[in-house]
Amino acid sequence: MVSLQLLPPILHPKPSSSTSSFLTAANPLNAFKPKTLKPNLSSPFTVRAVLQYNRKPQLSGDTPRVVVITSGKGGVGKTTTTANVGLSLARLGFSVVAIDADVGLRNLDLLLGLENRVNYTVVEVLNGDCRLDQALVRDKRWSNFELLCISKPRSKLPMGFGGKALVWVVDALKARQEGCPDFILIDCPAGIDAGFITAITPANEAVLVTTPDITSLRDADRVIGLLECDGIRDIKMMVNRVRTDMIKGEDMMSVLDVQEMLGLALLGMIPEDTEVIRSTNRGYPLVLNRPPTLAGLAFEQAAWRLVEQDSMQAVMVEEEPKKRGFFSFFGG
Repeated sequence: MVSLQLLPPILHPKPSSSTSSFLTAANPLNAFKPKTLKPNLSSPFTVRAVLQYNRKPQLSGDTPRVVVITSGKGGVGKTTTTANVGLSLARLGFSVVAIDADVGLRNLDLLLGLENRVNYTVVEVLNGDCRLDQALVRDKRWSNFELLCISKPRSKLPMGFGGKALVWVVDALKARQEGCPDFILIDCPAGIDAGFITAITPANEAVLVTTPDITSLRDADRVIGLLECDGIRDIKMMVNRVRTDMIKGEDMMSVLDVQEMLGLALLGMIPEDTEVIRSTNRGYPLVLNRPPTLAGLAFEQAAWRLVEQDSMQAVMVEEEPKKRGFFSFFGG
């Protein structure tokens, strides 16, 4: 186990132009060598972030913790967040049951690579065709992670299925002979219709996934009101697909702006990463990649904060100075 420590940037004194050109001319490879960084002792700010991987996070709250992962708007990364956070929790040693509550359009089994092993769903359990343990699909990589699907693809739920039925499923998971899981993650469908109401009914805390664009933020603000009306007060936010280059260019809202607009505690910030598409198509969650990617590390840190009911602090990204032309000297 190792401890990862991020220290302030270290800068060397800049050599003169004659010395730099002499070194490059003497050995052309010097121009491609990475620069060595030294600490800037004159800076008034010292930022230290320690990621402790040499200890297991302490589980906070009563178990099982029923967490619904929602957004309101579709395509912002709810299912990706459920898969990666769920497996991160399993890798930390906690037992996890992930419920795909999207009726007829389930995708969580695809992201986990378990689509060929789903034989029974909650509908068959309620009809008496199978037992609950038969509908649970255990992951081969991490045996403490299980998947439970509400229904099969392109199927409709019976008229009597609603929030009470999902509450019964959660209560049955709590009363299992193998012991209740530490976490029950519910992948909420998009929208705010009956499927949304069904998914949030058994939950006692929520993770709101959003992206830094106005359409997603307006839907997220509406969902926050519905969650609070349902009695869910513990709501944290995950900001997905963040691009610092666009934030610096004032083409995208910063995470700090999003947090100020929604007024929620920040659970994590996931940077834009092309590896997300590759892992989705392979059915191999991002957090299992080695070496890890930036997005995978961000999901692992978010899972750590979820265990300890912690949050992170957003910081302001310095904007790039605008280019000034020749006529700027004359006030243009």
